[in-house]
Amino acid sequence: MTRSKIVAVVTGASRGAGAGLAIGLGQTGATVYVTGRTQGAGQSRFPGSIAETANAVTAAGGMGIAVSVDHGDDAQIKALFERVADEQQGQLDILVNNVAYIDDDLINPGVFWEKPLDLVKILDIGLRSHYVASYHAAPLMVARGSGLVTFSSSFGSACYMHGPAYGAQKVGVDKFAADMAVDFRGTGVSAVSIWMGPLKTHRTAIAAAAHPEQYAEFMKVAESPEFTGRIIRAIHDDPKRDELSGQTLIGAEIAQRYDITDDGGVRPPSYREMLGEPRIPHPAIVR
Repeated sequence: MTRSKIVAVVTGASRGAGAGLAIGLGQTGATVYVTGRTQGAGQSRFPGSIAETANAVTAAGGMGIAVSVDHGDDAQIKALFERVADEQQGQLDILVNNVAYIDDDLINPGVFWEKPLDLVKILDIGLRSHYVASYHAAPLMVARGSGLVTFSSSFGSACYMHGPAYGAQKVGVDKFAADMAVDFRGTGVSAVSIWMGPLKTHRTAIAAAAHPEQYAEFMKVAESPEFTGRIIRAIHDDPKRDELSGQTLIGAEIAQRYDITDDGGVRPPSYREMLGEPRIPHPAIVR
């Protein structure tokens, strides 16, 4: 079956989860705008760049387009969506809000007041920046009567995970999905937040090596971030996706709805019983 052209933006895709999400969408044939600050090899102490991710998206079967964006700069975010609108004749089908500031001390033991204050930057690059990106993406989608806004989230929204700043960011993006869905009603645009399980990324490999007692078992069944990219495409293509709008979804669970498996046909487990379950939005609306 030939799929129609899909245009997506994945923020924070130089490496890690964002790169995998972009590649997963590329595997479905999507045109993916890949954003981040690392433009090429050697610009970061971590491997990966927007150029490498864009090339990987193209190699996977899509079309990758690298765009250098500092998501702490509102003007650069606005310019990104102006470029997408210009190059794609106003078409934007999927926004994946993934970019986040992750401090190296995030996973280190200790209470929040003994860790660097910089950990709170995740509320700027990872919460506020998601709002700004959605703000500029929404008019493009509403004008065409179709679209999907997604947020990368985790079980840290429900349980204590990596401290208050990280938890607040995850709670925040889940609430963004819930409340944006209210504003999107009747427009053809949907919003969801997706809880990913432990991921196979360079950063988690470092964490697992540093804290094997905490990560060893999780990493045995860790998800590839490409898995969630394919889930996002399936949600977008679902004619009943509006039924999901506003919800926080556990990726491993919603994948079963679309019969999506991870690499090697693996079905990643849900950690609902171990780590918590998504908040169910109250139906009351106060304007």
